[in-house]
Amino acid sequence: METLVREDMMEGGGAASDNRRTIQWSSVFAGALAAGAMSFILIGFGVAVGLGVSSSSPTWRDASAALALLSGLYLIIQAISFGFGGYIAGRTTRPAPAVATIEDDGERRDGLHGLTSWALAVLAGAALLALLGAAAIDRSPMRSSASNTSAAEPLLSYELDKLFRAPRRAPNIDLREARAEAGRILMTSSSHSGISTDDRAYLVQQVAGLTGLQAPDAERRVDALIAASKTAINRARRNSIIVAFSVAAATLIGAAVAWAAAVAGGRHRDGEPLPNWMASSNRFHSNPRAMPVP
Repeated sequence: METLVREDMMEGGGAASDNRRTIQWSSVFAGALAAGAMSFILIGFGVAVGLGVSSSSPTWRDASAALALLSGLYLIIQAISFGFGGYIAGRTTRPAPAVATIEDDGERRDGLHGLTSWALAVLAGAALLALLGAAAIDRSPMRSSASNTSAAEPLLSYELDKLFRAPRRAPNIDLREARAEAGRILMTSSSHSGISTDDRAYLVQQVAGLTGLQAPDAERRVDALIAASKTAINRARRNSIIVAFSVAAATLIGAAVAWAAAVAGGRHRDGEPLPNWMASSNRFHSNPRAMPVP
């Protein structure tokens, strides 16, 4: 009889241990959906703020304080959305079995569910962005006329307009190939060696032939537009670095926030107080003088 009871206890403990280590995907999906929905709502407010501080001018490319403000806002938005999803994942997870070998096993289990929901939300968002980007490229008019356009057209369109600006021009003149070629040359202005002498001379010749300017005026225009193109490319590169760093930092911070929120959600589910590290942090912020005595 004793042997049967011992075997039942061992089997029950094994089942409880397996259940304790099993991820409940329903809670993970619920947390990921909650994070995605909250992120969509908060990003809508962020876009409204961005439209309020942005300009429609093609020369408004400076990062300045506007992009820094939007980057900080993006960090807060992602932290809130991932925290909300992690809390939902931890709150909806079934409690851990009573059998536990480690004191903090339940906390780690809830945090793992929050971290998994964060990973699922990140992968779903990346897949959605990839699909939207592929659809935008496929429908872009640049795809149908790739031989007459270049990657410089969206970035240096205003500079190319100024480069070939002329008071009078014969009708039915197609400048697409000339603009594409000039754009590819101007893109080399941000390289270490800059635009070569031959390319500069060719640009001067093209500008003089298509605009009717005299050689000295064409040279001054080309030199001015080379400097403007270099500045525009450097600004665009700096903006891209800031945005990429903000996205990476927000995603990484979101992992920690999702873990902590899931732990808090699990504690609220079980009717228990917050973990010691959360409670001590709250006590310290509410009363900075309440420092632990060594």
